[in-house]
Amino acid sequence: MISRLLVANRGEIACRVFRTCRDLGVSTVAVYSDADAGALHVREADAAVRLPGAAPSETYLRGDLIVAAALAAGADAVHPGYGFLSENADFARTVIDAGLVWVGPPPAAIEAMASKTRAKELLGIAPLDPARVTAADLPVLVKAAAGGGGRGMRVVRELTSLEQELESASAEAASAFGDGEVFVEPYVEDGRHVEVQLLCDAHGTVWALGTRDCSLQRRHQKVIEEAPAPGLPAALEASLLDTAVRAAKAVGYVGAGTVEFLVADGRAHFLEMNTRLQVEHPVTEEVYGVDLVALQLAVAEGGKLPPETPAPRGHAIEARLYAEDPARGWAPQTGALRLFDVPEGVRLDTGYASGDAIGVHYDPMIAKLTVHAATRDGAVRKLARALERARIHGPVTNRDLLVASLRHPEYATADRLDTGFYDRNLPALTTAPGGGDLAAVAAALAAASARRGRFGGGWRNLRSRDETRTYGDHQILYRPTRDGGYEVTAPEGVRVVAAAPGRVSLETAGVVRHFDVTAYEDGTVHVGGHRLTARPRFTDPREQTAPGSLLAPMPGTVVRVADGLAVGDRVTAGQPLLWLEAMKMEHRVTAPASGTLTALHAAPGRQVEVGALLAVVQTEERPDAQEDPSA
Repeated sequence: MISRLLVANRGEIACRVFRTCRDLGVSTVAVYSDADAGALHVREADAAVRLPGAAPSETYLRGDLIVAAALAAGADAVHPGYGFLSENADFARTVIDAGLVWVGPPPAAIEAMASKTRAKELLGIAPLDPARVTAADLPVLVKAAAGGGGRGMRVVRELTSLEQELESASAEAASAFGDGEVFVEPYVEDGRHVEVQLLCDAHGTVWALGTRDCSLQRRHQKVIEEAPAPGLPAALEASLLDTAVRAAKAVGYVGAGTVEFLVADGRAHFLEMNTRLQVEHPVTEEVYGVDLVALQLAVAEGGKLPPETPAPRGHAIEARLYAEDPARGWAPQTGALRLFDVPEGVRLDTGYASGDAIGVHYDPMIAKLTVHAATRDGAVRKLARALERARIHGPVTNRDLLVASLRHPEYATADRLDTGFYDRNLPALTTAPGGGDLAAVAAALAAASARRGRFGGGWRNLRSRDETRTYGDHQILYRPTRDGGYEVTAPEGVRVVAAAPGRVSLETAGVVRHFDVTAYEDGTVHVGGHRLTARPRFTDPREQTAPGSLLAPMPGTVVRVADGLAVGDRVTAGQPLLWLEAMKMEHRVTAPASGTLTALHAAPGRQVEVGALLAVVQTEERPDAQEDPSA
């Protein structure tokens, strides 16, 4: 029997496993990097062991340190979570050799399936030889052999960029998984990403717990997942389940695993088998009424699964809330998560709580929100509304994108589910949501009410000019009235019903709407689901930068500079100049226009904050542009 379990991971999945352990009466041990010293998974564990350092390669990818931590803390079992070492056969052997229970599949099964190249070979599918790829083979996908989550993946549409993308994908995979092996395969345009959840015991029982659709993805990382996959023909679904079961039996699989497919033109193309629990496992748990982590522990203890697979019920949808800006190339965001609260009736899996900081070292996912309903339509409606009502104060997130995605006709009707969803629809989905003017009015009046409460003042016999507050593109004009209220002069047609520092009620076209307002000292104001930033009345001249300046779009580390790049070089628009690593992903910084590189402040290993000057390109259209003298 397992009595004390160490989770060899961090964040959301560690908290998820700890939750089940509490229910089962199993004590828990966390490991943490220096960057995670105050993290939620550390606070929730019964004991915690420090892994000195911050980078994954120094901490969560060090299997020797994790096994030593388990032994030091008196753990008798190790759960790998997902990511990091979860699909590392050598780590599994190290755990077993140390006399600990390994909550995962046998090392031989991991070796057979965890490497995507070897898994394909097992099924008779050969990857492409990069040296022999021709224009006729395009597009192709460069893919990391280990790990997942979209890291180490690149779509290549031009032969001239293949070598560069191979190098970039390998570097990203090595950083994220400790394994830089990549391979090349044909890229299937706009197929559906469908997977099958497996659970197997050591006595020959194999459960195929239905299908999941994970087609809505950005940068090859999943955004919205659901179970069961809607609209699959019965014969195709049966084929997917049968293939998954045969793959598991072929390698003597034990534990939880997932077989992934790309479905296009009525055919299923095998992608890989993930020999671990998946991030999106909650939707399967909700539909089948099971706790997959509890079952993992039972199987690891040698228990038998019931012979019959549980029956499914209803529909579940999960949305991944990321600290990122979809309108700016999915740029990850950092900062304090000042308030995080979701409505009742929503399953929340997270590694953060109000007051926690979102840093640069790890994945930008804040949480997963999952709902279950009797029908798919009911689940879509329920999740979209829950996301709208959630209070998420802090860095920019993809919350508005999630709501818009769920309500988009292609998704809401399941009429067109495929991996090209965001390629087709991103501009429309990232349009600012309606109601911004009213939210800005509420922010302005709440601020005015707060000032009035602190300093007094109000209506005067001599009519003064309007007060002005600007939030982004919204300029608000208002004045105090004789009765202690306010009159809004711009935008027109707004009547103030009530105004207080934390709540404002406004009437437009005969409809009264109430707004909860929370303002922070940095000028950020959250009004319902709107995140506004007060614009200062005067521009700080120190914030001005020279034309052609390339500023860091996010905090991170410079990992590479283009070979041979030097001040004085001519560059062309879109040419990659350097690469930043932030939140385990590489982000390419390119020349904004053709011109001459007049300054280069980036060097490999340099840590940069958001807005830091990286380089200056003097464009041909601006021959008078000069380097920023303050750089």
